[in-house]
Amino acid sequence: MAFYEETESFYSDLFDELFPILRSITGPGLRQSYDILSRYMPLEYDSFPSGTKVFDWTVPQEWHCQEAYLLDPDGVKVADMARLNIEVVNYSEAVDMELSLEDLQAHIYSLPEKPDAIPYVTSYYKKRWGFCMSEKTRQALKPGKYRAVINSQFIDGQLDIAQTVLPGSSDKEVLISSYLCHPSLANNELSGPLVLLGLYHRIKKWSHRRYNYRFILNPETIGSLCVLSKLGTHFKKNLVAGLVINCMGGDPAELVFKHSRNDNGLLDKLLYHLNKHDFKHGNIAFSPLGGSDERQYNSPGFQLPVCCVSRSFHVGYYEYHTSLDTKEYMGIAPLLDSIDKLEKIFLALEQSATFVNTHPYGEPNLGNRGLYPTLSFYREEQTKQLEQLNHIMMLLNYSDGSKDTVEIADLYGCSVVDMQWAIEALESHQLLVMK
Repeated sequence: MAFYEETESFYSDLFDELFPILRSITGPGLRQSYDILSRYMPLEYDSFPSGTKVFDWTVPQEWHCQEAYLLDPDGVKVADMARLNIEVVNYSEAVDMELSLEDLQAHIYSLPEKPDAIPYVTSYYKKRWGFCMSEKTRQALKPGKYRAVINSQFIDGQLDIAQTVLPGSSDKEVLISSYLCHPSLANNELSGPLVLLGLYHRIKKWSHRRYNYRFILNPETIGSLCVLSKLGTHFKKNLVAGLVINCMGGDPAELVFKHSRNDNGLLDKLLYHLNKHDFKHGNIAFSPLGGSDERQYNSPGFQLPVCCVSRSFHVGYYEYHTSLDTKEYMGIAPLLDSIDKLEKIFLALEQSATFVNTHPYGEPNLGNRGLYPTLSFYREEQTKQLEQLNHIMMLLNYSDGSKDTVEIADLYGCSVVDMQWAIEALESHQLLVMK
């Protein structure tokens, strides 16, 4: 693999390489983006041929677009994909024709409420064509004949997803997912995959992983449906937590977590718990009225414990789905901060599990294992050791398979992170085993 470095300059250069690529839910731009990221993390690809039925959906044909521009009566390009990918409606069919300004208006998309912004518009599942421009540009269009040129093709190809797994010591699994399908958008496209890349390298460095960590990149919606068609049964059996990552840059300093549909997964519980112990973040309830791939994972047939995290999306931002969503708006420093904060959440998740006490009849002899003082005399400086002993006693008593460590920590009034030493000590002596 190529050299990876967690610095602002590395992420800035990687962003600059990925940003100009014409991406969509299928096609060469998506695969090119995966290939670039695969230099820095090992990715395996799964492909779903065009026409494949995925639940109630059908994988579309690949969209290949070589050029798209709109000439005004003076021959000036008032829209040009070569300037900015979102100036053409994504998945536009081919066209080469002259038409009047009046007839052209039905094929132009702009935002009167955001006069300087070019909107991002897609038409994946219905054939149409169009151009996007700012409202200011639209209002300045001259009467006369325009020439619309879109050189595109629809071909039978495939939809691709990319994934890798960092193995843990159990069969239980954590999903970390982000989408990769929007062209020429910064925060609402590249921030998620870049943070996912950073988390891969952080978690890879851990000396021990309790869970398997599965990292998935896919085009939004149809990609996650393809993932579920392949791994849905596996997830139902093994998934303890999932997190969809998007919009991780911008001005807000705090992460906001959208909880899972049933709000009873291990990560749901942990997020509420940590907010009481100096892991400050926002929590909002699940809703299918917006969001990203978490909607598919939380659909009634799956009801998986998958949450979604964002710095910007859940609180809203003016630049969303427009040309204003730039690298300058997103920033690189917020991405590194997001990696830091999410790693702390996942480190806490590592200590969150349901255990069974292997010696439940009375208390096990902790003194023989060096876990209990053999002298009934304590000094003030032994406070930490006494606290660890209290954690041990709580864990042993309540680990009957009905309570997880987050619930036990709540009973004691501490963070589950504080119980890490006791959990690992009891596991090393085979006094606790994961359920």
